[in-house]
Amino acid sequence: MTNVPFLQASAISKIYPGVQSAGVKPTDLHIEPGKITAIIGASGSGKTTLLHLLFGLITPDSGTVYFKGDRVWGPEEKLIPGHDAMKMVTQQTDDMNLFAKVRENISVLLPNTDLDAKHNKTAQIMQQLNMTRIEAKRVADLSGGERQRVAIARALVTQPEVLLLDEPFNQVDTSFREGLQQDIRKVVRETGLTVIMVSHDPAEVLSMADELIVLKDGEILEHGHPKALYQNPQHLYTARLLTNCNVLTRDEAKLCGIAAQQDNVVIYPEWAEPTASFTRKHWLIKQILFKGFFEELVLEQQGVMLRALNARADKYNEGDKVCVKFKKYLEY
Repeated sequence: MTNVPFLQASAISKIYPGVQSAGVKPTDLHIEPGKITAIIGASGSGKTTLLHLLFGLITPDSGTVYFKGDRVWGPEEKLIPGHDAMKMVTQQTDDMNLFAKVRENISVLLPNTDLDAKHNKTAQIMQQLNMTRIEAKRVADLSGGERQRVAIARALVTQPEVLLLDEPFNQVDTSFREGLQQDIRKVVRETGLTVIMVSHDPAEVLSMADELIVLKDGEILEHGHPKALYQNPQHLYTARLLTNCNVLTRDEAKLCGIAAQQDNVVIYPEWAEPTASFTRKHWLIKQILFKGFFEELVLEQQGVMLRALNARADKYNEGDKVCVKFKKYLEY
């Protein structure tokens, strides 16, 4: 018997006409179960539209979405949009009862047919997401990040097979964001949950996702494991999405000792290694940006600007001249 794909899109499209057409062009897509898949792209690339198509929140202009072999119906065919086996979490938390406690906001989604099971399931979800300390608080008294945890807990308590996250961490403070991301990864490992998320933050997707899908102008440009795409992106667009890289022309690259064959040369800041031990110090340190455990050096030579990382703080001063060795570069 042929294995039925878990979640599959076949030639789906949704175009919003205008001066610049937006949306998703005819696209084929296969989502693997039990993994976190992140959809990334520039603003207007069609990320959220694709997520809504997979959920059944909007009806495609063409093509079909299948979940375990069954069609995912859109709002024109289904009274309440969205597939029953999926839950979506966005940045909005308007559907919560602000004056009820956290525990009540989560448990209200479970039936009252078995109160012990309802209590235990609510407690389990709060423990998985490290929420026991806020369970007695009113939602109105929570921070934006805490409300986002509640929204995710409300989505998970009914045990969906797919969790869709649309820019879920925008309102979460940086200090708590990584903890929430790792809690979601833990839930995925423990339950086999499938997560599909939209994000604009490279740090988010690189540390959290198992698979990246890169969208450009409504089309899938490339996809793969985050580490593989980061180290060897096939397109300049992807490299720019995933890191604040240096992009040089072929002539500018000659100043780095690089004889490029293609028009553009990409150098990640961590691939540029400044050193003061060589006599040929052509790069002037224009600015030093403190980043905590490392520094980012803004270098200049003959009008060409370059960013490089320095792991040894206070080694250099602005105005110093250095030699730069390049460990790797990419051509496009």
